[in-house]
Amino acid sequence: MAQQSLAAITLLQADGTTLALSKPAESIVTLAPNLAELVFAAGAGERLTAVVEYSNFPKEVKQLPRVGDAFRIDLERIMELAPDLVIAWQSGNPPGALQKLEQLGLAVWRIEITRPEQIASSVEQISIAAGTAAHGQVVAGQLRDRLQKLKKTNADKAPVSFFYQVSHRPLFTVNGQHIISRGLELCAASNIFSELTTLAPQVSREALVAADPQVMIAPLVKDGIAELEAWRDWPGLQAVKHGALLYLPADEINQATPRMLDSLELACELLEPIRQSIKE
Repeated sequence: MAQQSLAAITLLQADGTTLALSKPAESIVTLAPNLAELVFAAGAGERLTAVVEYSNFPKEVKQLPRVGDAFRIDLERIMELAPDLVIAWQSGNPPGALQKLEQLGLAVWRIEITRPEQIASSVEQISIAAGTAAHGQVVAGQLRDRLQKLKKTNADKAPVSFFYQVSHRPLFTVNGQHIISRGLELCAASNIFSELTTLAPQVSREALVAADPQVMIAPLVKDGIAELEAWRDWPGLQAVKHGALLYLPADEINQATPRMLDSLELACELLEPIRQSIKE
C-alpha cells in the first residue's frame, strides 16, 4: 500500500516496513523486467531511466539503458544515474546489492507480488510513488474488474485438475502458493501439486502419472518447442486422452504484470471446452 500526503509519500515494503519519499520520484530504475512493465502501466514510463536485461515490454523499454540483470546489478552505473527511486524485486534481486544501494544513499523499494490481485495494487502504488496517481487508479480499477469477472464467471464450475509444466527435463512445476497456480484457480482449476512446500519444485514423472491430471499446461515461447507433446507417449493420462495439452504465452503468464491477466483469461477460455468434454 502507498499513501500520499502533502508532506511525504509512504511506500509499504514487501517485508512490512515502510519507505518514505519527500516528493514523487522523477527518475526511476527497475531491477526486474516485470517492474519496468508495471511502471509503464502506472503511467510513469517517462520517468523510467534504466532497466535490467530482458525488460522488453512495452517497446519503449527496449531503448532504455541496462544496469545488469536481476542477479548481477551494476551498482556503479545506477549510482551514476542517481535515480530518485530504485524499485526492486524482493525475492529476485541479491539482498546484498540492494543493501549496498541503500548504504550509498538511494531509496530502494522492494516489491513482491504473489497473487494476481496484487498486480492492480502494485500499479496503483507505483503511480502514487511517481506522481501519476490519477492514471494508476484507473488502470488498477480496470484490472480489478477483470479479475472479479473471472472469479464470478467461474465461481460455480466444477474444478478441473491441472499440472503446470515449467520445464520438461528436468521436470519442474509450481505449488499452490505460486502466482501462476493462484491465477489458474480463478478458472476453477486445481493444481495437483498444490500441497508441495517449494514454490517451484522438481517432481518425478511417477508422481505426475499417479496424480493423473485432467489438463496439462505449459508456457510457450514464440517459435519455441511445444514440450507437452512428449506426454503423448503416456496415452493413459487423462490429459492426453482428452487432448488437454494447453499452452499459454510464456512472456505473459510468467510475469506479474497486467498482461498476466490476458493469459489467465485465455486459460479460462481454453479450459471450458475441456471441462465440458470431461463431464460428457
